[in-house]
Amino acid sequence: MNLTEKKLSSRSVFSGKIFSVTVDEVELPDKSKSVRECVRHNGGAAVLLVIEGKIALVKQHRYLYGKDIYEIPAGKTEAGEEPLLAAMRECEEETGYRAECRHLLALYPSPGYTSEVIHIFTAHNARFVGQRTDEGEFLACKFFPVEEVVSMIERGEICDAKTVAAVYKYLYGNVARKA
Repeated sequence: MNLTEKKLSSRSVFSGKIFSVTVDEVELPDKSKSVRECVRHNGGAAVLLVIEGKIALVKQHRYLYGKDIYEIPAGKTEAGEEPLLAAMRECEEETGYRAECRHLLALYPSPGYTSEVIHIFTAHNARFVGQRTDEGEFLACKFFPVEEVVSMIERGEICDAKTVAAVYKYLYGNVARKA
């Protein structure tokens, strides 16, 4: 069965620093028409930094949720920037650690309306060089034992999708292949 939707037209309704929004008319597989409101985003990169059994989490106020949340270091990729380079940059800026990174997974945070893909990496051979956050970025980095991070997720204290996915993929990613 062909499930492809064909774009018939597109109208830009917003263009900002982080994303743009279009309203697209599409043809559905049964030839009927529908509308898609699309958030166009360059994507992001995130890093799971584990040192001596402890995971680096950044605590940051998230305006839209009205509270401080813990999440793994992350940021948007600039236009044309490789996710690997963005991950290495974000790791250093937010944690102070310069590291080599390996791809862990790609995450579609909300495929119903956004093109954003977050590439999540694991950090290796990390060495401390000093934290240097972006202008206007306020956060605190803290290391938590892996078991405590899992408990924080299970208690609902960590709800950030990329953090939950990264931790579980890191811990249990090969379980199905071993079964």
